[in-house]
This record gives sequence, structure tokens and C-alpha cells, in this order.
Amino acid sequence: LQLHHSGRYRCQGTMGHIILQRQESAPVTVAVQGVPVSGVSLAAQPPGGQVAEGDPLVLSCSVAVGTGPLSFSWHRQGSAAPLATGPYYKLRAVRHQDGGRYHCTATNGGTTADSPPLWVTVLGEQDPLAL
Repeated sequence: LQLHHSGRYRCQGTMGHIILQRQESAPVTVAVQGVPVSGVSLAAQPPGGQVAEGDPLVLSCSVAVGTGPLSFSWHRQGSAAPLATGPYYKLRAVRHQDGGRYHCTATNGGTTADSPPLWVTVLGEQDPLAL
């Protein structure tokens, strides 16, 4: 069932191949309730969130429970403004400044839940001039 299946329903029955008698039930109202979003998790590729500078990083967000159209947003270091939207956050070439704590937020329009944070560690030599 989906949320849009809510509405008024009735059933109709006939006896035999020729309609001799038609009976209709009383209408019933069906209200499909959305299941709150929960169990939001975040995974990284490469696993563990350790990535060499210049290599790609893909973060993915998933929901264990929840109905409705889901939407996702990505956040870094506790920022309220999203970095991106969608179930994946992709960096083609990670830089040292991309390291830090990431989390995703999932919503179905009625409820919202955050993933636990994931620390992304960028491995490699840092340019001494950048310090």
C-alpha cells in the first residue's frame, strides 16, 4: 500500500453469468498511515571513510523503515545547510579539506531522521604551504 491508496471503497458482487442480483457493500473509508522514517544509516566507499587524497569517495544513505517518497540531504560538521540531496554524495577527487564528520538526513515529508555521523579521513601528504 502507498499513501495515495487512501480513500472510500466498496465491493460489488453478482450471482451467475447473467446479472440476476447485484449487491453492493456499504462504503468503507481506508486511511493508509505512513510509517515514520527510522534506522537511517550511512556507508562509505572506500569502507570506513578513509580515502587517499585525489581518490573518489562515495557516501550512501539508506533507511531501514519508512514509507512514502523519501528524500535525503547531506551535511558536514553539523552544518544545517545541505551539501547535496539524494541518496548518494559523491566526490570525484577528495582533498584534505573534505575530511571531517558527515551525516545524512532522511525524510518522508512527515518524519525526519538523521544517520549516525561518519568521520571521513583523508590520507596523504598535506602541502606545507597550505598550513
